[in-house]
Amino acid sequence: MLMSAQANRYAHQLLAARSNSQQIPPLSFENPALSLKDGYDIAKTILDVRIAQGEIPVGRKIGFTNRTIWPRYGVTHPIDRPIWGPMFDTTVRYTEDNHGIQSLDGAVQPRIEPEIVFKLATAPGPDATIETIAECIEWMAHGFEIVVCPFPNWKFNAVDAIAAFGLHGSLIIGEPKVLSGATRRNLAAVLANASVSLSLIEGNSFTLRAAGFGSDVLDSPVHALWHLHQLLLSQPQFTPLGAGEIISTGTLTDAYPIEAGQTWTTAFSGVTLPGLTISFV
Repeated sequence: MLMSAQANRYAHQLLAARSNSQQIPPLSFENPALSLKDGYDIAKTILDVRIAQGEIPVGRKIGFTNRTIWPRYGVTHPIDRPIWGPMFDTTVRYTEDNHGIQSLDGAVQPRIEPEIVFKLATAPGPDATIETIAECIEWMAHGFEIVVCPFPNWKFNAVDAIAAFGLHGSLIIGEPKVLSGATRRNLAAVLANASVSLSLIEGNSFTLRAAGFGSDVLDSPVHALWHLHQLLLSQPQFTPLGAGEIISTGTLTDAYPIEAGQTWTTAFSGVTLPGLTISFV
């Protein structure tokens, strides 16, 4: 079990690395005994510090919901389950007409992830099922999460990713689609059968980089939301899901390195969501 003084030390190391756009060795390399619970204790300390500094939590990001990418991450221990991290008013923004410009200043080893985003209209009950948690969703949207990593060459274990802000840098959200009752009832299946293409535009070059499927995200992004709800019920140090929260459900493809001067774009099939086009500066 991690002592509070140790959690505080690790938290401030990560906050300093973020503030200074620096890389640091993974915490688990220094202390192999760190557990996932320790990672969330460090994350809770960071959450408290950021709130004290004036940032407002607006939701959560879920990471590693895409089973197809699990074998590519984790050094001494495979990453074989989802994690989560808080998102803030300083890290979430909306596009206009599904086009945007995003600065990468200060982003350490940034990568892009196409995701499905939900906003909750009501809080799910403790006994929520896949069906009833879908009834809690007000709208869905497509978003790009810009993930960042303070650990060299993106080498880390799950505990490191949890502690390091869930690797969350920013979330750029496209046009929200308010859901009807009929859509909510079928949402898990619809999103399971949806697919997305992720392409890179550089000058006159247009390159398809990846395709992903909703079923890769714990069988459906709605299932990912339910998993987060269940995980939070086992973590009394954190508040449960609440009305008004924005939830980013995890990447539909692998995360791809990005740099200033690039433009990335997506297109969906199987679901009536517009694609996004983001240029990085």
